[in-house]
Amino acid sequence: MVAIGTGDVRYAKAFVAEEQIDFPVLVDDDASAARAASVRKASIFTLAGPRSWSGSRQAHRDGFRVHRSGNRVTQLGATFVVGPGSHVRYAHLDAHSSEHAPLDEVLAALPSPG
Repeated sequence: MVAIGTGDVRYAKAFVAEEQIDFPVLVDDDASAARAASVRKASIFTLAGPRSWSGSRQAHRDGFRVHRSGNRVTQLGATFVVGPGSHVRYAHLDAHSSEHAPLDEVLAALPSPG
């Protein structure tokens, strides 16, 4: 597993330490990875819309906190399962800032061990 974020290297190191991340976290300063994967950007209307606000409130109630914003605050997220090799087994492009890939779909896309 690898995470790719929009923050700078110092932010990524702090995030890894605070959240006790045990996998590589890379930084996509120039958005080349986001462009290559066709990851969407949010408009101001999407960021301030009711879906984002309700999702943000629910995440806060669930104990998640927003960390310092990265360089591209309008960059939406995406989840990919790739491999073996370059085969894309699963792709989910978030439609708004509080949407994420359903975990059951991500887990189902993982290759079987052995």
